[in-house]
Parts: sequence; C-alpha cells; structure tokens
Amino acid sequence: QVQLVESGGGLVQAGVSLRLSCVASGRTFSVYGMGWFRQAPGKEREFVAAISRSGSSTSYTDSVKGRFTISRDNAKNTVYLQMNSLKPEDTAVYYCAATPLPLLNQLPTAGFNYWGQGTQVTVSS
Repeated sequence: QVQLVESGGGLVQAGVSLRLSCVASGRTFSVYGMGWFRQAPGKEREFVAAISRSGSSTSYTDSVKGRFTISRDNAKNTVYLQMNSLKPEDTAVYYCAATPLPLLNQLPTAGFNYWGQGTQVTVSS
C-alpha cells in the first residue's frame, strides 16, 4: 500500500501560481503511475493530470493544458502539480492518486487505488 499526503493549496488571486505537492510513503513510489484530480463544490470529481512511473509521459485535461504541469521526483517520493495563470474556475479540492503500473512509460488512465486527503485551492477574481 501507499499513503499520500497533499500540500501547497491556499487562497490566491487569479493569475498567480501555486505548486501542489504530494508525498508518498509505504511501498516503493516508482511502481505507481500518479494522477491529480479535483472536485469543485457541487460538482463531480474530475481528472486534471497524470504522469507515468518514469515521468516521461504526461496527460492533461483540456482546461489546464498550457497552464498546469505535472512532474515527479522518485528520489523524493513526490509528485507535483505546478499551476500557473490560475483562474477562479480552478477553485476546488485537489487530490493526488496512485495506481500501480507494469510499464515505466505507461500513462495511468483508470484504476487509481490510493488517494490523498486533498488540499483546497481557492482562486479569487
């Protein structure tokens, strides 16, 4: 198993940047593909970004492409979400999630088994 703890959220104005971090403990971090999801009030949880075990493959939902960057440091057991040019519609609780994958460069698309507790991001206009 793996335990995930997010941090880095906060209340910011539109246009600024935030970097979220998710630290994993437990089983070897590098066996997991990682993802970031978010849930806004009254809405379903949605996919934001994903990264392969090696970090060489990434994917994003259309609304964050060009503004958000997912990355990972396997030596630090950490996955990041750099969020630039934040908009009020980015306001949500952000969760990181993990799923074990057999291939280094495979992108995780489903089956996220492990979830963090979430970190709140609020963007004011």
